[in-house]
Amino acid sequence: MKLHEYQAKRVFAEAGIPTPDAELAETVDAAVDAAEAIGYPVAIKAQVQVGGRGKAGGIKLVDDADEAREAADEILGMDLKGYHVDRVLVEEAVDFTNELYVGVTMDRGEGKPVAMVSTRGGVNIEEVAAEDPDAIAREHVDPAFGMHPYQARKAVYDAGVDRTVANDVASVLTTLYDLWAAKDGADAEINPLMITADDEVVAADAVMNIDGDALFRQPDLAEMQEEAAEDDLEAKANDYGFDYVRLDGNVGIIGNGAGLVMTTLDLVDHYGGQPANFLDIGGGAKAERVTNALDMVFSDENVDAVVFNIFGGITRGDEVAQGINEALEAFDEIPKRVVVRLAGTNAEEGMEILNTDLVTVEKTLEDAVQRAVEYAEEDSQ
Repeated sequence: MKLHEYQAKRVFAEAGIPTPDAELAETVDAAVDAAEAIGYPVAIKAQVQVGGRGKAGGIKLVDDADEAREAADEILGMDLKGYHVDRVLVEEAVDFTNELYVGVTMDRGEGKPVAMVSTRGGVNIEEVAAEDPDAIAREHVDPAFGMHPYQARKAVYDAGVDRTVANDVASVLTTLYDLWAAKDGADAEINPLMITADDEVVAADAVMNIDGDALFRQPDLAEMQEEAAEDDLEAKANDYGFDYVRLDGNVGIIGNGAGLVMTTLDLVDHYGGQPANFLDIGGGAKAERVTNALDMVFSDENVDAVVFNIFGGITRGDEVAQGINEALEAFDEIPKRVVVRLAGTNAEEGMEILNTDLVTVEKTLEDAVQRAVEYAEEDSQ
């Protein structure tokens, strides 16, 4: 479960991490009233769970009531990378001199949590990791003992954080780790953690994702689940019982099994495409479940083509093929081109059942992904 920025900041603030004064608003008038109460300048920030809000026009800094009204009117109701904006966070502007990054996640390669610090905050940290891995200091933590104070100080020192704020940054990192562990976190990060002219640290943004399977022991966070539901697609995924993550690309991906879906995502990226989603229909999927999966991907306006990757084990290829046919035959016109790759149990029977007037069939995963990427490129032009 992904928390919105305002929800994550609420959790962080309750734990003692400094955050700017802020109010949530759902109307233009409420946003202006909040700005007046906080005091200018303020930032008006779209509350959608997508990166690059600022570049897409979803964050605006304003200096008076007229600018606040104009900004709120522009942001509320806008479509931001396929997400409808129905709430904004009106937040005290931070006069900063530097931006840092701090985060905690699970390093599956090491089998341990990892705490991270970087002086290159305020930008896409994944790009930093790819371009300059040494710019991110990492400290692995034994979950049996938690993060020791010396580990937080070491991560801050290794990152090259200025000594005048090093202790405060180490304190924030320790608190962030404690929250991540106590709240059954998947990811927790502050980007940027701003340093003010008075050498204070402030969490100017907040990300916290929770392990959905652990919500039964996080009742306070479980109450936020409906409020945190990002859009109709995520709500629909919950109703259908799918493991679904929406991404920023235009190649829709459906598969059975998390490993198979991840392999497909990697291949889409390898062949120059951009994945639009992670959608695992699970083992033993019946025709109705496959129909629901296609309905979900077709509902995403960002998707230009779909690749369907099924390896038959528990899931039989003929059932999957029947589901694909039923889903596509329900449309007067197929909204996206679909490429199918079947292998494993009853794959040959499934290939015979598939209506090739409605789908493109490829024998190998590589060929299927390349064809889907080609289709997406053609249809996006």
